[in-house]
Amino acid sequence: MTESVSNSNNTSPKPDFDCLIVGAGFSGIYLLERLRELGYGCRIFEAGVDLGGVWHWNRYPGARVDSPIPVYELSFERVWKEWTWSETYPSADELRSYFNHVDNMLHIKKDVDFNKRVIGAQYNVHDCKWYITAEDGSTTTSRFFLVCAGFAAKTFIPDFKGLDVFKGEIHHSSAWPEQGVDVKGKRVGIIGTGSTGVQITQEWAKSAKSTVVFQRTPNVALPMRQSSVTAEEQNNKKPGYPEFFDRRQQTYGGQAMERWHKKVFDDTAQDREAFFERRWEQGGFGFWISNYRDIFTDLKANREAYDFWARKTRARIHNPAKRDILAPVEPPHPFGTKRPSLEQDYFDVLDRSNVQIVNVKQDKIVEVTADGIITASGSFFPLDAIALATGYDAVTGSMTNMGLRSVDGVSLAEEWKNGASTYLGLARRGYPNMFFTYSVHAPTAFSNGPSCIEAQGNWIVDAILKMDATGIVSIEPTAEAEREWKDKVTTLSDRTLFPLADSWYMGGNIPGKPREQLNYLGGLNVYEQECRKALENWDGFITSQR
Repeated sequence: MTESVSNSNNTSPKPDFDCLIVGAGFSGIYLLERLRELGYGCRIFEAGVDLGGVWHWNRYPGARVDSPIPVYELSFERVWKEWTWSETYPSADELRSYFNHVDNMLHIKKDVDFNKRVIGAQYNVHDCKWYITAEDGSTTTSRFFLVCAGFAAKTFIPDFKGLDVFKGEIHHSSAWPEQGVDVKGKRVGIIGTGSTGVQITQEWAKSAKSTVVFQRTPNVALPMRQSSVTAEEQNNKKPGYPEFFDRRQQTYGGQAMERWHKKVFDDTAQDREAFFERRWEQGGFGFWISNYRDIFTDLKANREAYDFWARKTRARIHNPAKRDILAPVEPPHPFGTKRPSLEQDYFDVLDRSNVQIVNVKQDKIVEVTADGIITASGSFFPLDAIALATGYDAVTGSMTNMGLRSVDGVSLAEEWKNGASTYLGLARRGYPNMFFTYSVHAPTAFSNGPSCIEAQGNWIVDAILKMDATGIVSIEPTAEAEREWKDKVTTLSDRTLFPLADSWYMGGNIPGKPREQLNYLGGLNVYEQECRKALENWDGFITSQR
């Protein structure tokens, strides 16, 4: 139910902007363009020096997106009409070129302040404005505060003893030097086997003298099936792009694929094997997203998918000891409950004689020395360069790391220390007129990025328009609405196998972080319907009138 209060204060100076946006990735760009077209005064504060969000920072070797074209791009016709890609799964370099093209078409940079890191923000209920503080000491005011920092902005580096004494090159994947790292003829170590670890390994192991991969959990990686694409092929399909982008928004994951309608044991063993084989040969996330509809709710069904994956993968690994570490017969977790990476030759590279695999669950890293790594067994691995592919404080970290405070002066980091709370994955009680995208309690990790971003961005734009059309100064969720939304997120998750894995979906990769589902699992299409329903009558919001 909507609650309403009145606010007659209309004497303070106008704010600097209607909308202050944090982040110049897909979300920030989409919101800026939509709101500017409607006449709103907007500004983006971006901590980096260029557009692209995570793709500005992703400069580690082998970095590329795991969603195919044209799924992973903005739906603005002015952008896609004059742009073509060279590969089905574009590299980080090509994505940076894409964002340059976006700027050429939309002139985004004229409304962006680069090297502008937000370190504090609070809403003043007396003059109905946000006060946003940047690292440079400036304070900016705005009617609306739109946080588009993404879900992977806060780097996580484990507290390894001796990191600061290593004399070779050592870099986290999110802070890679622009000039790269030359590892030809060197001894290298890669800590972590998530998507960045997979991509770095595929590149470094081909040129390094020796490679040591420190693995905590096997990556149940799927074949990417990368391919080149011509401009002619893409241009021939562009008349259908408007319909494609509409359809993208109506799917469970904002992808060009949907889950198969059958359950695993509806098919015979022979038919099931043939179905698995078709999905496997298609490559990409088909074997994960477009598999039988019960593989994420039934452990027995899930085991069938894992066993198929293990058979396929173990056949590629000729070293028996490596085979058992990389693709164990017994699953380390239910298949797909940790995000699979897409690999091109990961398992082939790991099978090389100059590559070692260290199972750090059995033999933990205890110290980094000046010239290598020591593990609990006393083993010493001499190294000249180390890649920290240790991930992020995902989903919530980018917001709790920004110095946000409620109207009562309590930090968001403090409020969420025992668990996150939002309404619709878009708003937070105590933070009037603050909206956030691609973050906690939205379909975020289970949706294609641009698809989720555009669904949320359209809602935010329509909410602002409706507020201004009806004389509403501010809105924020009720406590009850937040409780109900979190209960829904948790209930949906508990119906699946996802809580059985210690994944970043559940906050399980960060020591001391509350273990809880951070993403909405009802599907992008259903999520958008729920958000739209709430917007009709401001259900779950407190509204403040002039």
